[in-house]
Amino acid sequence: MTYNIRYINNNDVTPHTWEERLPLIEHVIKKYNPGIIGTQEAIRQQIKDLDESLTNYAWIGVGREGGENGEYAAIFYNKDRFKVLESENLWLSDTPNVEGSRTWGNKIPRMVTWGKFLDENAKQEFYFMNTHFDHQSVESRIDSAEFIIKQTGEFKLGVPIILTGDFNSKPRSLPYNILTAENGFVDLWGEVEGTENENIGTLNQFGIPNGGGPEYRIDWILAKGNIRAKSIQIIDYKKDNQYPSDHFPVITELSLSD
Repeated sequence: MTYNIRYINNNDVTPHTWEERLPLIEHVIKKYNPGIIGTQEAIRQQIKDLDESLTNYAWIGVGREGGENGEYAAIFYNKDRFKVLESENLWLSDTPNVEGSRTWGNKIPRMVTWGKFLDENAKQEFYFMNTHFDHQSVESRIDSAEFIIKQTGEFKLGVPIILTGDFNSKPRSLPYNILTAENGFVDLWGEVEGTENENIGTLNQFGIPNGGGPEYRIDWILAKGNIRAKSIQIIDYKKDNQYPSDHFPVITELSLSD
């Protein structure tokens, strides 16, 4: 699953406060029970709240301003099934190992968190990358896509890679095309027959039922290597017109092989 859960905004009013949205986000995650989730925008308090509620999950990640500060691109995973073998937090900049760095035109730091996981049931290794591209700078989004492609070249050859995120980019935009170019990632949305909610987007902005339509499918699950998607859908859950987040999550069922 990829899920932008929306940061705590002190200007939010009922029914969009974090206290009101948290139970709905918990409901979605527990109902669909994904094995692994790429989350975006959560600050430390939200990470703590989710960690306390989702007791069968552990997580990796840091704040984009360094340490516990700023929004995370945290990865939550079922700790009874998956084991973290390696992990790293990198900033989308010319100095990726410098906390909080930004050099590509974005005014706020952007980052990618990745882990190399072992599926202990299937005895299968895979990489899981999670990111949140900048919402303002086109240059930053392009450079971020190129950086991620470069980063995958440093991973162990032959191990499948999953990439989730809020890319703040439309399908067939330049960042999308860079990521899905030949020998790059595959957009799993186009790999499954009978996708669910294929006529909606993921940016509901707390009030757009169709998420802006298909051109606003800006939250993606991409894959590279021996990965097959069995199903994929945008989850447009809301309760009495209350939205858990200003983004809809996307979930897919995958099979992996060497």
